[in-house]
Amino acid sequence: MAEAAAQSGARTDWPALAVLLLGACIIGLSPILVRLAEAGPAAAGFWRLAFALPLLAVMTRRTAGALGRPSKMALLAGVFFALDLGFWHYGIHYTSVTNATVLSNLTPVVVTAFAWIFLRQRPSGLFLLAVAAAVGGAWLMAIEKGGGGLRNQPLGDVLSALTALWYALYFLAMGEGRKTEGASKLMFWVSVVGAPLMLVCALLLGEDLLPATMLGWGALAGLGLMHVSGQGSIAWAMGRLPTSTASVVVLIQPVVAAYLGWALFAEPIGRLQALGAVATLAGVVLAQWASRKRSS
Repeated sequence: MAEAAAQSGARTDWPALAVLLLGACIIGLSPILVRLAEAGPAAAGFWRLAFALPLLAVMTRRTAGALGRPSKMALLAGVFFALDLGFWHYGIHYTSVTNATVLSNLTPVVVTAFAWIFLRQRPSGLFLLAVAAAVGGAWLMAIEKGGGGLRNQPLGDVLSALTALWYALYFLAMGEGRKTEGASKLMFWVSVVGAPLMLVCALLLGEDLLPATMLGWGALAGLGLMHVSGQGSIAWAMGRLPTSTASVVVLIQPVVAAYLGWALFAEPIGRLQALGAVATLAGVVLAQWASRKRSS
């Protein structure tokens, strides 16, 4: 199925694009649930994967017939996703929901640059302009105070920006894995690998592992359900769409997260922050357009 999609050329798989967009909107809820989880950032990542595992196991048995053994790509994707969750959840902990989500979505620039470096293709001037716009927008966001009682915005912004690297590597590993494996099986083994890594991290950092209220438990369970439905939809769509396309479409996440952060946590979006977000996302989209123009 994945090979057929790849061979279809420029034809767009609209159902896959719709599923990808839905998955990205669902994932936009994750920073809100992390804030409500009443557990440490890494601990929230552990519970997210732990709650998702039973559902993913059932889905894998129904689609693949057996859980089997993890592939190399599944193992790599699990490690990268654990790093992604750890950096991002701590970014959410220290900075605003908007900053954490937008900065972590520099992923398309990283994905395109990574592909160009390893394919030994010289970046075009348009791509370099796009990178400058994205980095400049990220800088504007970093110097704008986000409000909402932030703990350490500069640290949170740095952690969130570094998340883009781990998410990009996760995207690349998942894109390769989907050429030979089903989405649910890949997601299952990613969670099996990532959950213990997040637990060890939470223990080493002395985090609170258990929430104090039912609201916290509900948020953790919601993270697990969101992981299955959101990341699962994205993983499924990646088997039918180019990785570069998927990395751009998921930019709907910052829009969802910014609105919910304003509505639930009174995180105002300042003028510089709004300008920075627009510049960052414009740079990301421009970079992707430049890469497509060069490859055509």
